[in-house]
Amino acid sequence: MADLAIRQDACELDFLALGALVHRLDPGIIPFRKARSFDIHVSGGEYNVAANLADCFGQKTGVATAMVDYGIGELVQARVREMGVKPFYKWFKHDGVRGPNIATVYSDRGLGVRPPVVFYNRANEAGAMLKPGDFNWSEIFAKGVKWFHSGGIFAALSETTSQVIIEGMKAAKAAGAITSFDLNYRAKLWASVGGDAKGQETIAKIVEHVDCLIGNEEDLQKGLGIEGQDVEHKSKLDPDSFFQLIDKATKKFPNVKLVATTLREVHTTNRHDWAAVLWLNGQKFVSPTMALDVVDRIGGGDGFCAGLIYGLLNGKTPEQALRLGWAHGALLTTFPGDTTMAKLPEVEALAKGGSARVQR
Repeated sequence: MADLAIRQDACELDFLALGALVHRLDPGIIPFRKARSFDIHVSGGEYNVAANLADCFGQKTGVATAMVDYGIGELVQARVREMGVKPFYKWFKHDGVRGPNIATVYSDRGLGVRPPVVFYNRANEAGAMLKPGDFNWSEIFAKGVKWFHSGGIFAALSETTSQVIIEGMKAAKAAGAITSFDLNYRAKLWASVGGDAKGQETIAKIVEHVDCLIGNEEDLQKGLGIEGQDVEHKSKLDPDSFFQLIDKATKKFPNVKLVATTLREVHTTNRHDWAAVLWLNGQKFVSPTMALDVVDRIGGGDGFCAGLIYGLLNGKTPEQALRLGWAHGALLTTFPGDTTMAKLPEVEALAKGGSARVQR
């Protein structure tokens, strides 16, 4: 992808993520208050992209994150190894009682007219304690990294996590890596560190160092402070208003070369219409729309992000890269858990279906 100037030389890592790891307790379709057992999924908005790229797409990926020396930490490490992601851990010692902890996400899947319910325990979270200087970026980037990625959930965890992102972004740019940021705007998280004004101020400082933005209309409006249509009362599958927002975003941040997102119209918990859009250096691309039968919606956006980045890293056209992201994100919603169980031939076969149109 010449427009993004992706490195073509031999690099140790195709992709490196920076963010907090969590473990998600999933009782399936049973509401948590009635649960007697649950599956454990290892997740994290930034990590998920690295795991998907490694496991499905065969890319060499890594994650820079906090790790705690207790049983949950050991479980998380095993899952990271299983997905083929190279870890760069900042270690924290657990005191046996209060932490520091790897955060817990509680999330049932809902069913039909009953939506999924998600809540958290992020108390004394090791990931929130990460600060500048915790990672030796010059050493990490010395062997070559093509793409560096972080996100808004990690940025909102504490005063210092956004500083780590900026430190990593600067090191990535200096080393010739493409940088991307998933806005993932969560008002509840930003409320704990200063509210929306603080969130927009912080994100603006990060986006100055970003080549590629991932985020839906609400993310762009709330995260970047850009005015747009009322996202609660319009079609979720209309790409035109999204492209209008992108024009405003790229005027505010002219360094941004790519903006992409999924478009999702939720009819019931298990029946969605699904599409995706890509803006790349002024060119606009729209995927087909498909009807999805959803098993577990969490992680679909990260699945899209992984497929898109795989396409861009491997010289696909923008339309092909968008299709791969759209297809992989769709497939990911058919599996339980936050990370992929898809195989590349399955993604490629689905990506070839339908017809895409280019908006000029």
